Amino acid sequence: MIISQTTILVKQKKAILQGKTRCFFEKKTDFEYNKKEVYFIMPANLPPQYFETEKKLKTAKNPQEKILILEELLSIVPKHKGTEKLQALLKTKIAKLRSSAQKKTGPAKQGMPHLIEKTGAGQVVLVGPPNAGKTSLVNALTNAALQVADYPFTTHATSPAMMKFENIQIQLIDTPPLTADYMESWYPEIIKRADGILVVLDLSKPNPEEMMFMIQEKLGEKHIDMVNSRQNIPEEKKQHVKRAIITANKADAKGGTDNLQTLKEYLSTDFEPIPLSAVNDHSLEDLKKRIFELLNIIRVYSKIPGKKPDFSEPFTLRKGSTVLDMASAVHRDFGQKLKYARIWSEKKYQGQKVNRDSILDDGDIIELHL
Repeated sequence: MIISQTTILVKQKKAILQGKTRCFFEKKTDFEYNKKEVYFIMPANLPPQYFETEKKLKTAKNPQEKILILEELLSIVPKHKGTEKLQALLKTKIAKLRSSAQKKTGPAKQGMPHLIEKTGAGQVVLVGPPNAGKTSLVNALTNAALQVADYPFTTHATSPAMMKFENIQIQLIDTPPLTADYMESWYPEIIKRADGILVVLDLSKPNPEEMMFMIQEKLGEKHIDMVNSRQNIPEEKKQHVKRAIITANKADAKGGTDNLQTLKEYLSTDFEPIPLSAVNDHSLEDLKKRIFELLNIIRVYSKIPGKKPDFSEPFTLRKGSTVLDMASAVHRDFGQKLKYARIWSEKKYQGQKVNRDSILDDGDIIELHL
């Protein structure tokens, strides 16, 4: 529709004042109108969510926060001809902010504050798309109080929290969301240093398999592959191959059952997704056990001759560890001084004497003799 410039400007002003829509204009020359410039109105038809998200730009504290908000705006914008200029504008702003951030930090300094020192029996990184419920799940598993909101991109940096499983502590790392368009430069290093991955998908939204594919693709670009918790990973590949658990969050949402089935069909036999609700779910204890199994570790207890074992502070070792590994974990000199050991276990041993090469199981009690 061809209308006059004055008419467009009036309509544009009304639309913006009413907050109902936003228009972008393409200036052209039409010879039928005495070579005067005329305008073609291109309605964007932006949803209310766009304007609510846009308000957050005013309170953004740093370039990274602005990038996350702009990416969210880009995902909200309807994809049609009327929004092509807006999409290009948002992409240009994102590119400029990224370029500016890289110049300020430099390649050697980028992302170092985000690296979390390992504590506890193991470290597991949570990975997922925006608003999937990662932070709520961390809070539910650890009793932490990380910031949670109903809008996406609440998490802007890595946040550690400790999860208690029986008599050990496991470190969980909450991370910013992954999108098809962007992944933090330091993100791969966080995952490579971790002992496992906990993927959090959102069953309240259709096509969760597309989100899973996106995560696999983004990590694959950085040479990181995910395998199920049953896989044995050679030592030389542990930095680039990670055991993973797939959780299907918000399973109680409308359409959750159908979306879960779609996800299962996509994953096939590679992974078995765990349906749950981070806000209200009775299966969190089972998930804690699955996270423990993901780490591929065992708990063993030391016993001083003539005394009872201390079950409050187990030694955590990799599956397949031996009596000699246990002795070295107690003290670095014990490995050389070890003569033999006695083991108590639930099914196999009741104080029998064993050599230093005997393989240990979870729950074994070891009495070292030097």
